[in-house]
Amino acid sequence: MPEGDTVWLAAKRMNTALAGGTLRRGEFRLPQLAALDLAGAAVTEVVPRGKHLLVRLADGRTLRTHFRMDGSWHIYRPGARWRGGPGYDVRVVLATDEWECVGYRLHDVDLVPTAEEDRLVGHLGPDILGPDWDLDEALRRIRALPGEQVGVAILDQRNVAGIGNLYKVESLFLLGLHPWARVADADGRLAPLLERAQRLMRANLEHPEQSTTGDLRRGQDHWVYGRKGKPCRRCGTPILMGDQGPHLQERVTYWCPRCQVADSPIAPTARTGEPGRPRPIATPG
Repeated sequence: MPEGDTVWLAAKRMNTALAGGTLRRGEFRLPQLAALDLAGAAVTEVVPRGKHLLVRLADGRTLRTHFRMDGSWHIYRPGARWRGGPGYDVRVVLATDEWECVGYRLHDVDLVPTAEEDRLVGHLGPDILGPDWDLDEALRRIRALPGEQVGVAILDQRNVAGIGNLYKVESLFLLGLHPWARVADADGRLAPLLERAQRLMRANLEHPEQSTTGDLRRGQDHWVYGRKGKPCRRCGTPILMGDQGPHLQERVTYWCPRCQVADSPIAPTARTGEPGRPRPIATPG
């Protein structure tokens, strides 16, 4: 699942491949942009902004793409077989004499003047992996929503750019915070929560694997994420799984009911199966 660290790594690799080069091929396979051709444009840099990837051109334009849940960029040498999926999933092709960058299943593809990038990403909060990171500003934005569920608040890109569902789930577990706890009730642990998420993400910047335990082996790489019904690595209690978030933006959330006991009643907007408890998708065991 693409998160801030995935976009950061993709931007780093694409910047190495494209920056300073001239596109011999720059095509869009999207109806609204199909008539555009970027061939001949020089690439200045490729940078991440939260979960957005920005390709800046020397002619003063920026190409913005977003991975969402299934998008990806793949890099090949000219003549190599493209392996990112069927041809109909290709959305953008950027190629120099040395490299071919192929974008599969990309979303929110836009080409705008670089001076107007804020129209596309200006609403984002401080980027947890970016040069603009500002912990105090991120905390200010989150604390402005005292009644919000903490698991929803830190996933909202308007508060903090870059954190995805995996790092949300794992950071909440490591801090012992219930996903449905109110922001106001978690205030003293908000800064450590964001700092932990940042450390986890930074630990994965140089490789595609997303381990939060420090172990890259499959099945050993996460504390609670993807482990519904399996014993908690700390206390042995079966891990629960439930939906969290506003309608159409729900994310599957995992938590340990023993290690993440709420200090006060959980947010009343939580989807519930019985009063006072988040609705599990399935009971463990």
